[in-house]
Amino acid sequence: MRTAALGPEQRANALARMAETELDVLVVGGGIVGAGTALDAVTRGLSTGIVEARDWASGTSSRSSKLIHGGLRYLEMLDFALVREALKERGLLLERLAPHLVKPVPFLYPLQHRAWERLYAGTGVAMYDVMSVSSGHGRGLPRHRHLSRRHALQVAPALRKDALVGALQYYDAQVDDARFVATLVRTAAEYGALAANRARVVGFLREGERVVGARIEDLEQGGEYEVRARQVVNATGVWTDDTQGLIAERGQFHVRASKGIHLVVPKDRINSTTGLILRTEKSVLFVIPWGRHWIIGTTDTDWDLDKAHPAASSADIDYLLDHVNSVLAVPLTRDDVEGVYAGLRPLLAGESEATSKLSREHTVAHPVPGLVVIAGGKYTTYRVMAKDAVDEAVHALAHRVADCVTEEVRLAGAEGYHALWNGRARLAQRAGLHVARVEHLLGRYGSMTEEVLDLIEKDPKLGEPLPAADDYLKAEVVYACTHEGARHLDDVLTRRTRISIETFDRGVRSARECAELMAPVLGWDSDQMDREVEHYEKRVEAERESQLQPDDQTADAARLGAPDIVPV
Repeated sequence: MRTAALGPEQRANALARMAETELDVLVVGGGIVGAGTALDAVTRGLSTGIVEARDWASGTSSRSSKLIHGGLRYLEMLDFALVREALKERGLLLERLAPHLVKPVPFLYPLQHRAWERLYAGTGVAMYDVMSVSSGHGRGLPRHRHLSRRHALQVAPALRKDALVGALQYYDAQVDDARFVATLVRTAAEYGALAANRARVVGFLREGERVVGARIEDLEQGGEYEVRARQVVNATGVWTDDTQGLIAERGQFHVRASKGIHLVVPKDRINSTTGLILRTEKSVLFVIPWGRHWIIGTTDTDWDLDKAHPAASSADIDYLLDHVNSVLAVPLTRDDVEGVYAGLRPLLAGESEATSKLSREHTVAHPVPGLVVIAGGKYTTYRVMAKDAVDEAVHALAHRVADCVTEEVRLAGAEGYHALWNGRARLAQRAGLHVARVEHLLGRYGSMTEEVLDLIEKDPKLGEPLPAADDYLKAEVVYACTHEGARHLDDVLTRRTRISIETFDRGVRSARECAELMAPVLGWDSDQMDREVEHYEKRVEAERESQLQPDDQTADAARLGAPDIVPV
């Protein structure tokens, strides 16, 4: 079950091949929607390329709440179509497309009012379950249940007794968002798509008013390529307006950025066997199980500062701590926070002044011949967004193109996953690893775990855990470079693993060792290793400083104190 690798050689080859021939579709943007669009296009038989200016999922798609969900709050907004669509996609991902990456997760909703709230909220989650099952892909999750206060406190002892009179428990799903995107790109490459990260579009090629391709700068090796394509898809999320500006054409819609921040705390700080969902005055707040940690989020505020590195301010952190502490018997403090991350939601502008009320629907437009723009939407419905974008693009192609098949296309690592999971004890014995370690690998790589184990077989030292981040094996750092497109230390510590938010040192103690593991694969000398480590340390320092600032402006200024290792 070998899959396409995204190593340095493959990246260079992809850029060269893109420049040699006219593509059917060139996708600009390597987040969840761009990656999904590339997979949709290539599996219809279209010659496809995808480029990303930074790293795969380096923007919004690595900084979400990491949930695959229908969105209970959209039921309250009467957006039934969006919820139904998202629940179908949730079921497809859990049951067929990516069972190795998307997992069920329980949530407890504390009730604070007797009778009417149980009826009101209970009706909502009952509808949620019914819509899930009626989609044809929702039978794999347990149904919701009503709990008394006593039973709820047994399930979640961390809750204050006076914080609830009872509770509802229901199920959704979660995913490592950045890993999912990298897997989507690899799946597209497996079917023939050409993929290159750290490749920035600096302009579009025009013939009259028609867009016929793009000029692409290789930010790693230098040089510029002209890539011709019959259709270009702009899937750049919060950068949509900036990308549109390269063709000097006014877009048919605009995208607003809404900032959401999350905190990560150790598992032992909140005594609970279930996640929590809490109402706030603006939206909802989640406490999400995450391995040996909890993720707490999120905020929802307008953002018009730096898009590449949105900063979490001290006020943001206090907002989350205040709200979660309102229901916890033992309050959390700043000292409990291991990690903090901030992301930007791409929302269609003009529908409401409050970002929390903007629609999560998506829009597809064809502003000029040869260019399709896709924006808005939510992570869970990426596949539908990709389908709509490619449907729009193929209308302009001269030949007949097959219909979308991504409902049936399993992601890399899904095929054979269940069989390997059932045989994980034998797999662990063969590899000389504890079965818990193999379970960890299967949950990150699925059947591609065998490729990671091959590295360990060739070099047994790679079977050792990283001393300062022992959830991860040394082999995973090497594999990130040989197979998953990692080009820099930041790519590994922040997205291929989650060391940057899962350790109190934010990955600083692991930086040197990871750089030494990456160097032989990426051809780094000692000077480059030093630069990578120094850059990462400065990034962590700038993030910590930004999180002490009182507001967005000062936090943004502090975060920008650490420039990108590859300027974009």
